[in-house]
Amino acid sequence: MKKRLASIRWQFIRYSIIVAFILAFLLLFLLTYHEPRGLITIFDRKLMGIPLFFWFIAIIFVTGFVGGYVQADPIRKRVDQLVHGALRFERGTFTHRVEIEGEDEIAELGKRLNVMAQNFEEQVASLQRLSGERAEMKETIKKAAVSEERQRLARDLHDAVSQQLFAISMMTAAIKQTMMQTSEQAVDQVEMVEKMANTAQAEMRALLLHLRPAHLEGKSLNTGIHQLFQEMKDKYEMDVAITIQEDMNIPKGIEDQIFRMVQEAISNVLRHAKATQLELQIKQTTQELKIKLIDNGIGFDAKHVQQNSYGLHTMRERMTEIGGTLQIVSVPKKGTQIEAIIPIAWKGE
Repeated sequence: MKKRLASIRWQFIRYSIIVAFILAFLLLFLLTYHEPRGLITIFDRKLMGIPLFFWFIAIIFVTGFVGGYVQADPIRKRVDQLVHGALRFERGTFTHRVEIEGEDEIAELGKRLNVMAQNFEEQVASLQRLSGERAEMKETIKKAAVSEERQRLARDLHDAVSQQLFAISMMTAAIKQTMMQTSEQAVDQVEMVEKMANTAQAEMRALLLHLRPAHLEGKSLNTGIHQLFQEMKDKYEMDVAITIQEDMNIPKGIEDQIFRMVQEAISNVLRHAKATQLELQIKQTTQELKIKLIDNGIGFDAKHVQQNSYGLHTMRERMTEIGGTLQIVSVPKKGTQIEAIIPIAWKGE
């Protein structure tokens, strides 16, 4: 590339020397036209002991070289800018713009290159925007398919497994009454079956609650949580209390994550805590959003359970995705408190 750029300069110098030689020859021809020996006179006469012919050649080369260099250097620099810009565009740097000097053909070429780069830049931005929209569309379709499948599973479990477990529980209770007079061992076995059926039924209820729609589906966080707790109150023997601040302003995406976290926490309470009371508090300050979920269940060893609990790990991940933290305090035979703190960084959105 540098050799090509250098050849432009040498081409100007070569052409300038040729032009200088022709002009000098015509000038000498006119000056020696009336001389007896004509142009040969430049070989006869001397200047400073040197024949005029050599002075003539030296002047032609010096004049041609200087003239060609002076003309070629600014053009070479401008062409160099065009080549540099083209290399930047070739590497994908379409934000670069060629500096425009003058109003000649080179300047026009620079303008066309800048227009081309702007068009490419706009096309790249459009492609990136379409890529982001396509990813969001795929995520929306995926969420819709997952939500629909969850609801189908919930209906199937409710219509089949849950009713069968309830029937087993009722039948074992009846069998136990009829066998009271026969064998204590048989009664113990039936009681074990009844206990297992009750445990399975409680587990199934928790799973059914957990398989509810994963998102608020157009409802506010306040409405979605009240509906969730009302369902618990109707179906389970548990006292629930909800305190949710009314004037909260939370982005939709964060509301969905909070709803799923609360849903996960309630599922864990129903499956493991054996609690009779459950309290939820959601409050917003100028700096953060606080969520507390307190139960009076059997509690657990926090260090041991948190390392092996998928539910607690999922809850912590949901809070991490929105910049929040999750703390769990549990005392055996006293209960558990889950507290999530989310810093408010969405002001003005």
